[in-house]
Amino acid sequence: MKKQPIRPAATVILVRHALPQYEILMLKRTTSAAFAGGMYVFPGGRVDESDYRTNYEKHMVPLTTDQIYQKEALGDDWLGCWVAAIRETFEESGLLLAYDEQGQEINNQHQRVSDYRQQLRDNDLQIDTICAQEGWLLATDQIHFYNRWVTPPGRPRRFDTRFFIGAAPAWQQELHDGEETTDSIWISPTEALVQNKQGDFAMMAVTVKQLQDLNQYRDSASLLRMAKSSRDFPHHRPDGSAR
Repeated sequence: MKKQPIRPAATVILVRHALPQYEILMLKRTTSAAFAGGMYVFPGGRVDESDYRTNYEKHMVPLTTDQIYQKEALGDDWLGCWVAAIRETFEESGLLLAYDEQGQEINNQHQRVSDYRQQLRDNDLQIDTICAQEGWLLATDQIHFYNRWVTPPGRPRRFDTRFFIGAAPAWQQELHDGEETTDSIWISPTEALVQNKQGDFAMMAVTVKQLQDLNQYRDSASLLRMAKSSRDFPHHRPDGSAR
C-alpha cells in the first residue's frame, strides 16, 4: 500500500477585538473540496517550495526577541511557514499582513492589491516579487507560532500544519475568494463551539480543539499576550502524543 504523503501547511488564527469575547476570522470551504469540504476553517494552506526562498528574509520585518523561540521551535521550516501563512491568508481572505514603504498597514481596498491577490492565486507571480516592486515588508512580527498538528492517517489528504495567532489588520476588509472558500465570518470561540454542537457550524476536530483551548481567553489582548510570550509549542501527532 502506497504511503500517504504528509504535506507541510501553515494556518493563521486572526483575532479582532469584540464584546463580550474577541472574534476569530473563519472561512467556509467549498463543499467540493477534497479536504474539509463544507467546513469552517482558519485561513491557510500548503507551504509551497517557493516559500522557502532565502531572499524572502529581506522582504520581511525582522523577528522580535520573543519570536526567536518560535523560530527555534519551527526549525528549518521557519521561513517557509511564516511566508506561507501570510501568502495563504492573503489569497484566501484578502487580508494582507504587510507594511508599505512608510511602515503603515497596506490598504487592501486598492485595485492593484486585488490584482496581486488574483495573480498569486493564478501562480502568475510570487509574493516576494510584489514586495520588491512595491517596497513592502511582510508583517512577520504580527503573527506568532502557536502549535502544530498532523492529520491522522486515512484522510483524503494529510497535512503537518503549523498554526499561528495574530491580530487582524485593523483597517482591512476580508473577502473570501469565492472558489476555495464560499463564506467568511467573524465569530467568537464560544459562539462557534455552540453552533458546532448544534450542528449548524461544521468544523474539523482539530479546529474544535483549538477553539476549546482558546475559549479560556476572554479578550484579544490576553490571547495575543499569550501568543507573543509563549515558550511552549506543542506538536500533536496522530497517535495522541505531543511534545
